[in-house]
Amino acid sequence: MLNFELNDNQRMIRDMIRDFAIKEVEPVAAELDESMGFPEEAIKKLAQLGILGMTVPPEYGGQGMDALSYSIVVEELSRVCASTGITVAAAISLGIGPILLNGNEEQKQKWLPDLAAGKSMGAFGLTEPGAGSDAGGCRTTAIREGDEFVVNGTKQFITNAGHASVITITAKTDPSARRGHGISAIVVPTDTPGFKLGTKENKLGIRASETYELIYEDCRVPVANLLGEQDTGFQTFMKTLEGGRISIGAMALGIAQGALDKAAVYAQEREQFGKPIAGFQAIGNMLADMATEIEAARHLVYNAARLKDAGRPFGKEASMAKLYASEVASRAASKAIQIHGGYGYTKEYPVERYYRDAKLCEIGEGTSEVQRIVIARQVLKEYVL
Repeated sequence: MLNFELNDNQRMIRDMIRDFAIKEVEPVAAELDESMGFPEEAIKKLAQLGILGMTVPPEYGGQGMDALSYSIVVEELSRVCASTGITVAAAISLGIGPILLNGNEEQKQKWLPDLAAGKSMGAFGLTEPGAGSDAGGCRTTAIREGDEFVVNGTKQFITNAGHASVITITAKTDPSARRGHGISAIVVPTDTPGFKLGTKENKLGIRASETYELIYEDCRVPVANLLGEQDTGFQTFMKTLEGGRISIGAMALGIAQGALDKAAVYAQEREQFGKPIAGFQAIGNMLADMATEIEAARHLVYNAARLKDAGRPFGKEASMAKLYASEVASRAASKAIQIHGGYGYTKEYPVERYYRDAKLCEIGEGTSEVQRIVIARQVLKEYVL
């Protein structure tokens, strides 16, 4: 695997997290997947290492690291346990991201230090039962009454909600506005009366990452918790999703690399017809295809992160990275199972978990179909007649 001209700090982060993942995360990954248990110990230790606040500026208690370093952390964790990878990614990109992006100074000082230190965790409430890919179809409402918003509605498939102390949600502050308009982003502490957790989802994959329904019933929140200007929340969550797509691309990249790691080792250990199966051309071809696609995905993910670090537009590139890496992850995990044969279909080997985990990457932060729409729109803008 190439270094892609990483600087000394990025290589140090990569090596540290790779070592941590192998020693602390991988040994319990299968057990947590089976039990749907939250990776408590790993998250506590990562918080102590400063990882949960790695993208937060030092003035708010963070490390002030770049997006590429963050992507590498998500990749390396997901290489052994995608549930841990997405837990960290959601805490940073979705829990901290909107506050860092659109919060005022008072809001940043209020929430970021504890989130950066891992004393609390944040989440992001966008998806609803009737508003998935159509994110502008938000039906949750936040009606202003004096100095408060009264929130009513339901959110679905919200990562880290069970451990979150604050959740940034999108809600219609102007219910009369057309689809995609009149939406605001509001930070709602989870101890607010009128809020409760709904169903915890029993998922196909990423099972050690908690995914909850959120229910708001006459939940009163101070107007001071509004992020940015009222009715501009659509722009806030679209920018948040752009960064989140780099996260999912990095997670998918890690899953794909993990699948290759396991398949390449197994192919050299497993013997059939008197020799290791790695010596058969059919197996070699699968490994070659996996390795080639993974390297291409890494270029796309790292490029999107570097564009973000440079302050340049990165929306199209983030969608490209997310789209390609997620589909590569599914193909790589499928090939890894094929190489393992019957054993790959059992829980004795981790490749079946990689296979289940990979599918989420083609759905979360915008489906593959949505990514193609986003990319096509941007491409066509470059060819205006």
